Amino acid sequence: MPSNKSVSDAPIVQFTNCRILRSHQLQREDLWVREGKILNPEKLFFDEKGSADIQLDCKDSIIAPGFIDVQINGGFGVDFSLATDDLKSGIDLVSQKILSHGVTSFCPTLVTSPPSVYHQILPQMSIRNGGAHGAGILGAHLEGPFISKEKKGAHPEHCLRTFEAGAFQDLLATYGSLDCVRIVTLAPEMKRSSEVIRELTKRGICVSLGHSVANLSQAEEAVQHGATFITHLFNAMLPFHHRDPGIVGLLTSDKIPAGRRVFYGMISDGIHTNPAALRIAHRAHPKGLVLVTDAIAGMGLASGRHTLGQQVVEIDGLNTYIAGTKTLSGSVATMDTCVRHFQEATGCSVETTLEAASLHPAQLLGIEHKKGTLNYDSDADFLVLNDDLYVQATYIAGEEVWRQDAIGM
Repeated sequence: MPSNKSVSDAPIVQFTNCRILRSHQLQREDLWVREGKILNPEKLFFDEKGSADIQLDCKDSIIAPGFIDVQINGGFGVDFSLATDDLKSGIDLVSQKILSHGVTSFCPTLVTSPPSVYHQILPQMSIRNGGAHGAGILGAHLEGPFISKEKKGAHPEHCLRTFEAGAFQDLLATYGSLDCVRIVTLAPEMKRSSEVIRELTKRGICVSLGHSVANLSQAEEAVQHGATFITHLFNAMLPFHHRDPGIVGLLTSDKIPAGRRVFYGMISDGIHTNPAALRIAHRAHPKGLVLVTDAIAGMGLASGRHTLGQQVVEIDGLNTYIAGTKTLSGSVATMDTCVRHFQEATGCSVETTLEAASLHPAQLLGIEHKKGTLNYDSDADFLVLNDDLYVQATYIAGEEVWRQDAIGM
């Protein structure tokens, strides 16, 4: 067969001496990358008669898909729920900084806010690929305001809303636009929520159940209408009860439609969820667990007073509270910290741990054909990690965008 090297003149990079997370296992093989995609070396050798232009020795490191954070309210002094005409500079800062935590894609999250804030912020938000400028943006996660007053958590009560006669039109009027929205968290026990869930799902928007007093049958009904996610399991919902386990019961429900998987977010920061609760959830439904940071503006900053949308929060070490209360208000844990804590708390394998922060969120959003895996032809968004799961380098579209050595550590 004649050489087909002319398929592309782009350089081919071969990452050697590494263990790659592929097909749920760490495999000792090389990773080949060209034009931002992961290459099949067999096709390269036999069809194109091609070879590597650059070889990089990974010194026996782990290579895993980049982390995907589907719930992050801000960080480094930036609050995504704060009304501003310059959202871009804040998003740019956060997307750049989280590269060092292994996050290559994320969903900027807005907590319950007045309609005027959504109308001001959402038009400034756009879906974009990641790169040297920072992690990719997959779309907004709107957490509220259609949530339960009893389980509002850190959400301001005066901004909460219900579905009136218009239902979906009420939601549209509140948000102003759904153009860049990827996830909506709502309480499924609210009247008319079923039609809203159906309409959002029709538009390809993931519906998450949270900040809710729903019983199990209400949660199951929501899933039958299209809901696929649970926002920070155990937090801001009815506690598990043996006669009615509430939303938590979805993890082992036998009423989930065939072929559908319910995913659930967990804030594995050692504060929001006791390690025993983390173990219970993981053992009950391992393939649905999605690690999220739920990080707020104070992530990366010193203890003190910061904001979360309309509220003032106080940070004391890893604890974050609504000022003057003991109500938890998001987290200041980074994604790589959550990953390491999850493995330590559950004792599960490195593969399982890494997939909870990469493959599972990608599956939740229906993008596992290009993100969250190292399969051939998927996006070359990946991390180089040591055996203790500390990030050594972050790559997006095959380009190095962060390296530990580069900052003199």
